[in-house]
Parts: sequence; structure tokens; C-alpha cells
Amino acid sequence: MKQGDVILTPVSQADGKLKNRPAVVLREMPSYGDLLVCGVSTQIHQYIEGFDEIISPGHDDFNTSGLMSKSLIRLGFLAVLPQSRILGSIGSISYQRHRRLLENLSNYLLESSTRTVQ
Repeated sequence: MKQGDVILTPVSQADGKLKNRPAVVLREMPSYGDLLVCGVSTQIHQYIEGFDEIISPGHDDFNTSGLMSKSLIRLGFLAVLPQSRILGSIGSISYQRHRRLLENLSNYLLESSTRTVQ
């Protein structure tokens, strides 16, 4: 797996059941090869402007993504997974979209580090 790949992985649902869901590989973590991923959903109403990314059939990288319909790439739904939990790759997003996701996440983390937690 490489950065920007759209993968399938089992994800726990609210009811505790596992369901195979798409996710985007953001980065391989040091030492053990675990992957930092963010979830992909068709629940567009969960979109957070300036943070998440929407990918739809009109976008240049939609066909290469392997996604079936307009989807939300959710930076608020992060996980670190061992590669053994990855069922496979279904496609990939563009370098530009991947870069925006990393920048949005990085900017949020840096901005938030100056605030105090209450």
C-alpha cells in the first residue's frame, strides 16, 4: 500500500459489527509499517468545510479512486492500522487531493496545539 491509495478494511460500526469500508492511506508510520488512514463515507452531510474532502464523479481522480458514488473523505475519522488489516486497494486519489488532506490535518493539529484543552 502507498500514500493516496483507497483501501478496504474492516471497520467497527456503531452497533459493534465489522463492515468492510473504504479508507484513504495518508501516511506509513515509522518502524512497523502501520498505516495512518482516514475513513470514506457517503454521508456527505458530515462534511466539515476546510477540513474534509468531497470526491465526486466530476472530479479528475474519481474514476481512479475505485469509489462507486460521491463520497466524503473524513479527516475526523482517523485510524492507525497494521497492513495485515488491509483487505486490498481499490484505487487511488490524486497527489493534489492527498496533499490537501495532509495539509488540512497538519494545519488543524498545529492550530489546535496553541489552544488549551478544557
